[in-house]
Amino acid sequence: MPVPATQTSSPPASIGVSFHNVEKRFGSLAALRSVSLEIGAGEFVALLGPNGAGKTTLLRMAALLMNPTRGSVQFTNGPAVVRECVRAQAFLVRPKRCIGLVGHSTLLYDELTAVENLTLFARLYALDKVADTVTAALDDCGLSARTGSPVRTFSRGMRQRLAIARALLHRPSVILLDEPAAGLDRHGLVWFSARLARLKADGCTVLMSTHARNESLDLATRAVALAGGRVENDSGPAGDPRALLAPLRAEA
Repeated sequence: MPVPATQTSSPPASIGVSFHNVEKRFGSLAALRSVSLEIGAGEFVALLGPNGAGKTTLLRMAALLMNPTRGSVQFTNGPAVVRECVRAQAFLVRPKRCIGLVGHSTLLYDELTAVENLTLFARLYALDKVADTVTAALDDCGLSARTGSPVRTFSRGMRQRLAIARALLHRPSVILLDEPAAGLDRHGLVWFSARLARLKADGCTVLMSTHARNESLDLATRAVALAGGRVENDSGPAGDPRALLAPLRAEA
């Protein structure tokens, strides 16, 4: 979980992510095989592929929760390299603060209320005006009526909305989303798409994995298809992602 030790100024508006010949092995299993991707600052990338393609592993590496077996992951702000990670043990504070992650686990505490969960994360990030920040986040995700309810009483969709609010609480510059639409109803999907549209307009870099069609894919500026731990297809930073997204449209 990306948590800084002290508060810093607002993160830079846009940060790029680069994967250089990244390989990840779990014993004899190769989850990623020589993956090289240059994700420019402000790109919205849809990561496509079946279960086991390597999408989650790639996102966990970008979140600095997992080190590559071989290769490197870099964060760049313009031409300057902000962070390089090659099987490193010590992480710098600033890049972690710039990252927001929604994974398969919500990272929420069931016995805490919605407001207590977000307050905890706001304090871990040493944010200013914690109460105001948390109230605004709960209003935005449509949970203001349930602020005092324990998360264990929430539906799957409500938990997911709160998890998304948690990931965006500190205004990250890089948003990593692993099947973020899971559990969201129609209203939740509309809210989520609108929220992503605002992030895109603000210049956030977004990497979102999915193997199902949802409205948020209309925001993608690039599509990367993974298969067997390798990049199978890439529409490119200046290309048209619609051809790779078309099969998902047909399945919707």
